[in-house]
Amino acid sequence: MASLHGIIPPMTTPFDAAGEIDLDLLRADVKYLIEEGGVHGLAVGGSTGEGHTLSAEELHLAVRAAVDEAEGRVPIIAGIIVDSTHRAIEYGRAVADLDVAALQVTPVHYLFKPDDEAMMGFFRELTETLGLPVLVYNVVPWSYCSPELLTRLITQVEGVIGVKQSASDLRALADLMLMLDDRGVILSAVDALLYPSFALGAHGAIAAILTAVPQLCVELWDAVQSGDHATALHLHRRLLAFWHALSADNLPANVKYAMELQGRPAGLPRAPMPASSPAQQAAIRDALG
Repeated sequence: MASLHGIIPPMTTPFDAAGEIDLDLLRADVKYLIEEGGVHGLAVGGSTGEGHTLSAEELHLAVRAAVDEAEGRVPIIAGIIVDSTHRAIEYGRAVADLDVAALQVTPVHYLFKPDDEAMMGFFRELTETLGLPVLVYNVVPWSYCSPELLTRLITQVEGVIGVKQSASDLRALADLMLMLDDRGVILSAVDALLYPSFALGAHGAIAAILTAVPQLCVELWDAVQSGDHATALHLHRRLLAFWHALSADNLPANVKYAMELQGRPAGLPRAPMPASSPAQQAAIRDALG
């Protein structure tokens, strides 16, 4: 668990015009994020990576490319966004032979929300079957895990090692940290509020903005860890203005556009997600300065 800390960008998945993964571009961005971005880990197949569109085979290919390119320099997390225990196990098995530090798994969320006992059963069967560490990706508003349920999952289900806390809910993150008392890994995905997340003691972040501007996010992390809150507040303000330009339903496409502006080829979003609109492009250009 100690290896999962700091700035862990959720990588975009570069698609070509035919909708296929461009593994060369993915490897190039792994290299960039580690060597130029200075990040502490990488997540593949999350929301920013359009993981909901990936087949199990495609997830395997993308994660394998990241693991191979990283060469052990940073831990790699594999994302699973599916809607049944059966498929979650299928996707987990697809990456089980790779050197992944953990799986990042959303709760089941299509049509219904499992009750707390069903949610416990889902994650318990997943960890018992796969034998891999799991982070709960707490992001789906209509299938949201409360701090109380997350505390049960992390303290009672062997193999559930922590949570990626999303949905702009800093209160839930603070409550969870209080309840857990450092018994699990708490990673913030509250893009607009990374500074207070880190100041509260979050162990790091997996959030789209980290992929778009990794160096600034590493600077923010380092500033908070060193107690330089004046610098951290300055960076927070810069990042918040950028997040306002980036945040939208087609967030992965906007992250890719921001990457392109910085000389990082990112490919296309996968249909039917639209590319960044002219208005979005202008806002992102202005925010990047």
